[in-house]
Amino acid sequence: MNRLEQLEAFLKEQPTDDFLRYAIAQEHYKIGNLDTCQSIFEALVKESPEYSATYYHLGKLYEKKGQSEEAISTYKKGIEITIKNKENHALSELKSVLLELELDDLI
Repeated sequence: MNRLEQLEAFLKEQPTDDFLRYAIAQEHYKIGNLDTCQSIFEALVKESPEYSATYYHLGKLYEKKGQSEEAISTYKKGIEITIKNKENHALSELKSVLLELELDDLI
């Protein structure tokens, strides 16, 4: 059983576990299933908006797919959540990638 299969088996036992869903999305990303990864991340943002780790990785995925506007919007929403939850490390990461993307768009 590979890692993705293991995570999916765990998710069957704990279907509302946000970390497991996030980890499954990451595994799909690693093997190149970007659309599946995106679907999972977008569902996480919708269903568990307080799970802040999703915003960084969904934004990066949008960037990889050339969807700058979606990435910027995602980073900004993640910044709102991390400020609200006082998650300073995640906040600084999101601010950094947002600034970098916005500067790239200016050049």
